[in-house]
Amino acid sequence: MRVLLIDDHALFRVGLLELLERRGIEVIDAVGDWQIGLQLARDCGPDVVLLDLRMPGLGGIDVLRRMRAEGIERQVAMLTTSTDEQDLIQSLQAGANGYLLKDMEPDELVAALSDILAGETVVAKELTGVLARAVREEKTVPEKAPRFSDLTPREMEILCQLAGGLSNKAIARALGISDGTVKLHVKAILRKLEVRSRVEAAVIAVERGLCSEPPPASVADQTAGPF
Repeated sequence: MRVLLIDDHALFRVGLLELLERRGIEVIDAVGDWQIGLQLARDCGPDVVLLDLRMPGLGGIDVLRRMRAEGIERQVAMLTTSTDEQDLIQSLQAGANGYLLKDMEPDELVAALSDILAGETVVAKELTGVLARAVREEKTVPEKAPRFSDLTPREMEILCQLAGGLSNKAIARALGISDGTVKLHVKAILRKLEVRSRVEAAVIAVERGLCSEPPPASVADQTAGPF
């Protein structure tokens, strides 16, 4: 995986560069200037662009809009400290493939990047509720109601794990099955609910109150690693 990092905070930029490289991820560059970052995104072919939301001159959302306007179809994840609902919604509307928080665990970040590279839309698990509320307020519930009765008990169980923000690896550990089996179940869930991403499935589950209890904290903690 080849990653481009655009963030104006030098200490964070350098620290994240080293962290990603220690985990075998190639960082083609880590820059603090959005104009240089835009050129690199255009010319160097990164698999994923990690883009800071707040930058001097031009914010990350506007940079993302420029990328899309220029036809730069890289996978882009906003990387921020903001949990503001409008920042999240505007980022997704501008074409972001992910919305990640800077205080997330390193292994969670790496897993999120892999999911984004695989074509998934990834939102930090802390913001699942925020996204669900935004969906309710904007009344974007699909016209055709999802048929939860089509889900098997195992698929419903995994859907609730998704609603809790767990990664495929964490779900596999919690249920004692393989990552590949989890992926197959997730694909079946998306197909049956007629949604495009695990985020949409999680939002619907939260909205409908299908999952009464969140996944145990100990399970989520198993995915965390040292900085």
